Amino acid sequence: MICYKKLLFNFALSILMLNALAQETSRDSLAAPVEANQSVSQDTQVQQQRPPLKNKLYFGGYINLSFGNYTVIGAEPLVGYKITPKLSAGVKLRYDYIKDKRYSTTYNTSNYGGSIFARYRIIPALYLHAEYAAYNYELYYASEESERKWIPFLFLGAGYSQRLGGNTWLNIQILFDVLQNSNSPYNRWEPFYSVGIGVGF
Repeated sequence: MICYKKLLFNFALSILMLNALAQETSRDSLAAPVEANQSVSQDTQVQQQRPPLKNKLYFGGYINLSFGNYTVIGAEPLVGYKITPKLSAGVKLRYDYIKDKRYSTTYNTSNYGGSIFARYRIIPALYLHAEYAAYNYELYYASEESERKWIPFLFLGAGYSQRLGGNTWLNIQILFDVLQNSNSPYNRWEPFYSVGIGVGF
């Protein structure tokens, strides 16, 4: 009789344990989808808080025009990326066609190259500018011989921005070459003035 009572007690205890285990499993299975949904919801919120890439990019450029005995026709497009609301970095390409009639022989040539730059806005209308550039120039000598050389520049300076309307800006900047390479075609510490248009800047 005692054996039957023990068996019945053990059987009832097993049923209770299985029932408790089933309830615990059921609670876990209900909790897991909620946590997963919360995780997905948080990821979605983070993605919504991040501005799209197009809002961080800006475009612009400069046109170089000079006519007369020394004619220059060139373009300098650029694209920049806003790292923070004040700090940005980008790249520029440059091409110039040159016709020089100041000498007995008229020279027709072209210069080309590119640069990387960084800008930091002090106030919305004023920014600091640093740029490393390398341009390929055709250099002429007294013997009328010429050769092409890559010439490095390190430009430092500042710029002023004026909103023209919408997302378009007028940029005016002045830069100085602090590298002063011996093959540079410019006079020492000659300032570079640029006027251009930017979109999204």
